[in-house]
Amino acid sequence: MDTLKSFFVDMVRILHSPLFTFGDAEVTIISIIWVIVFITLLLIATRFVRKYLLGRLLQRTGLDIGIQHAITTITTYVIILIGLVILLQTAGIDLTTLNVLVGALGIGVGFGLQNIVNNFISGLIILLERPIKIGDRIEVGAIEGDVVKIGGRSTTVLTNDNISVIVPNSKFIIENVVNWSHNERTVRFRIPVSVAYGSDTRLVEKTLLEVAKENPDVLNNPEPAVRFLEFGDSGLMFELRAWTMTLIHKKGKLISSLNFSIDKKFRERNIEIPFPQRDIHIKSGSIKSI
Repeated sequence: MDTLKSFFVDMVRILHSPLFTFGDAEVTIISIIWVIVFITLLLIATRFVRKYLLGRLLQRTGLDIGIQHAITTITTYVIILIGLVILLQTAGIDLTTLNVLVGALGIGVGFGLQNIVNNFISGLIILLERPIKIGDRIEVGAIEGDVVKIGGRSTTVLTNDNISVIVPNSKFIIENVVNWSHNERTVRFRIPVSVAYGSDTRLVEKTLLEVAKENPDVLNNPEPAVRFLEFGDSGLMFELRAWTMTLIHKKGKLISSLNFSIDKKFRERNIEIPFPQRDIHIKSGSIKSI
């Protein structure tokens, strides 16, 4: 019994023995265990708050899904920041002693962490200014897809091939971003069409409008339109302009469907789609034999 009691006394003494000092605070094994437990509980709490906000509370407000995710992310950041401050205070660490760490962090940022900090700050700007949001259809560089997640360092874009592309947040701040659904969910697509010289231009216009109006994914308001653009090298250049709000995320599908219908109707009405043509002029002359 005495041996067991002595063992526990020694264990308590070891756990409370200072390993090193940080400012005026002594860091012990028990304080390290407390920090690990507190951080674990903090992460569990933030996950619970995030799930509760997205799954219950914010759904009742009727806010846009992008706004809901922005509010949830900023809220979790605030909870983590407050939790870390409480952790430091309860651990007996004076915040003024962190000036050394802040200075060291500044040196680290200068030598290699600037990209991480830049992406994190860019993520906060995205959440606050909302140039993009969850569910938007975007193009940035050669990437086109739907925004499915905005994190602290990067944003996840899901392409039509079901491939997730992880894009650094700074890319959305320093580069031009095409947001197909930033203002509203109605977008106009332009489909170029070329017909042979001698074609009835009014019949071409009528046919293109019929194709657009017969397509269920093309809106009647705003109504589709046809523009006679120019007299091209090989044919007459037209453009069908059609509005949609159902195939913003699949513009290739809409364009393909319209092209199939245009080809079919052009064949029925004997409207010819031209091949590239070139006029070759051969000057008369003689070729000397060798």
